[in-house]
Amino acid sequence: MKSSVSMWYPVFILLSLSVAVRAQNRDNGRFARQPAVAGSFYPADPGQLKARLQELFRPYVNLPPGKDVAALIVPHAGYVYSGEVAASAYARLNPEKKYRRIFLIGTSHHLLLDGASIYNKGHYRTPLGVVKVDTLVADRLIRDNPLFEYVPAAHVKEHSLEVQLPFLQYRLKHPYKIVPILIGTRSEKAIEQLAGALGPYFQEGDLFVISTDFSHYADDAGAREADRTTREAILTNSPGKFLQALRKNEGKHIPGLATSCCGWSSVLTLLNLSSAEPGITVKHIRYMNSGDTEYGEKSRVVGYHAFAFERSAVSAQTTGFSLTDTEKIQLLQMARAAIEFRMLHHYLPDVDSAQLSENLKTPCGAFVTLEKKGKLRGCIGRFGEKEPLYRMVREMAVSAAFQDYRFDPLQFTELAEVDIEISVLTPLQRIETIDELELGKHGIYIVQGERHGTFLPQVATNTGWTKEEFLGRCARDKAGLDWDGWKDAELYIYEALVFSEPELLHPEQ
Repeated sequence: MKSSVSMWYPVFILLSLSVAVRAQNRDNGRFARQPAVAGSFYPADPGQLKARLQELFRPYVNLPPGKDVAALIVPHAGYVYSGEVAASAYARLNPEKKYRRIFLIGTSHHLLLDGASIYNKGHYRTPLGVVKVDTLVADRLIRDNPLFEYVPAAHVKEHSLEVQLPFLQYRLKHPYKIVPILIGTRSEKAIEQLAGALGPYFQEGDLFVISTDFSHYADDAGAREADRTTREAILTNSPGKFLQALRKNEGKHIPGLATSCCGWSSVLTLLNLSSAEPGITVKHIRYMNSGDTEYGEKSRVVGYHAFAFERSAVSAQTTGFSLTDTEKIQLLQMARAAIEFRMLHHYLPDVDSAQLSENLKTPCGAFVTLEKKGKLRGCIGRFGEKEPLYRMVREMAVSAAFQDYRFDPLQFTELAEVDIEISVLTPLQRIETIDELELGKHGIYIVQGERHGTFLPQVATNTGWTKEEFLGRCARDKAGLDWDGWKDAELYIYEALVFSEPELLHPEQ
């Protein structure tokens, strides 16, 4: 579908509020994105802001949080309009849960882009203090995916991400980092590719917050009609049905309706992610519109929904395999110890596997990546149909340090400056039909006799290939078969579990 202008049309909150544009300032040696709408969308005084948040959360003090919240959809208007709905969503979060990262995703109100802009130049500041940005992940996404970039003008005045931060600062008790993303494309294909790039991070321990308001500028009755249609579509967790609902609302020609979801591209990104994971349950939490507040009028309103996407226990194991944070930390420690021991003693000692979990002894492939000051310093990996994961990681760590032909062997003086990242390739899963292959989520492994080849999940995301192109190119370019050779070959899929030292061992840095 070619997106109509009215689906994306840049809109702000119901009333025109002045936006204070402030330049970035250095904050503890880093550039900090200064608040642009403090004092207009929400109180600029820390004490008043805390008091306002306390008031908004008061109805939920005695209510239990959601079980395992993977994502939220929350409004982004001024707190006097949508704060109650936003608080109802954030109240689903367990205050004691430790999130590694929170992906803040909104649709740019100011710029059209080919893809999306990620803020990677420092941290965010609000009246409640600094919120750290995961610049390593932001840099990696920009480096590895051509649809991601950093466009300063997209962030400096944008309110949709900023207004979410005080809610997170007030609600969560443990440190976390954010990845601020503003989507500027209207291309459904590009949005699908963006979701594919984010797919490896849609997992336990990471939270996605989607910032959007819903119907704009119809009267109360028209807004409720449009917002009801959109709500029912989101509850199906179907990207296609969501887009159909937007078209349906547009076709109704509701007087005054400028858009039925200003952040439709952000919602679509989430639905592309959530619909690909079994066990996700979508829950509608609350609805109201600006006409329900003392500041709004019933003749011209903006609609606000809150949704929670909750993950069942089984959904974390989409291919029957996962790792706990403890196991990930063990692998990172083993990788570093292997490199250091190899440097000092020129061989790799055995490990007592009796002390390891069954997951670490499961045959898995793995890639180990070394980064020095944010730049690649070595990366090697392979499949591991027979080799246990712990052994694979140790061997690939040593290979990345000393055998990547693109770099000189790693020196002992460099080791302290190197960060280690591990990409575990989940066990291969045989498929009988390509309908089981999900682009951006699954890698493909093609085997025919002695010939074999693979593409990692992110290849489809980075290239924008169709499923047939993904398979055909892998068969021809990687396995040495004909373009259609995959049709007579054995097909396997796998996923990549990605984690690193900065995320798990040094989260405060």
